[in-house]
Amino acid sequence: MAELFAYTDGACSGNPGPGGWGAVLIARNNTEVLKERELNGGEALTTNNRMELLAAINALEALERPSTLTVVTDSIYVKDGITKWIHGWKAKGWKKKGGAIKNLDLWQRLDEAQARHHISWQWVKGHAGHPENERADELARAGMAPFKP
Repeated sequence: MAELFAYTDGACSGNPGPGGWGAVLIARNNTEVLKERELNGGEALTTNNRMELLAAINALEALERPSTLTVVTDSIYVKDGITKWIHGWKAKGWKKKGGAIKNLDLWQRLDEAQARHHISWQWVKGHAGHPENERADELARAGMAPFKP
């Protein structure tokens, strides 16, 4: 049976500034790649954290049916947010101690996108030579390119 992976990354030139997101979806049977799909996009004025979130959201929303997969991100913000912090936010009516939740719209969208899947979230160090993470970074930079002066 094939294993499904989504490798995601965001990029921003300035924070805020023009930004992009990228995702690589790969179905593997052991080490053999059965299918691969690349996604990316960007915005004229955004933040790095928003782009990291949009990479994960768009990867999950691109899946046509409920799936079991591993999402690999180099963003501790995304990984800890979706695996730890979100439970408290939801229990408190999407609020947190000490103020508003930044990027609430995207956290709610990610929560909805992940609800139909069985996901294992993994963190990898960014810019450390991980091939799929590096490719997601290239896609994010390409998504940002049309918005850079």
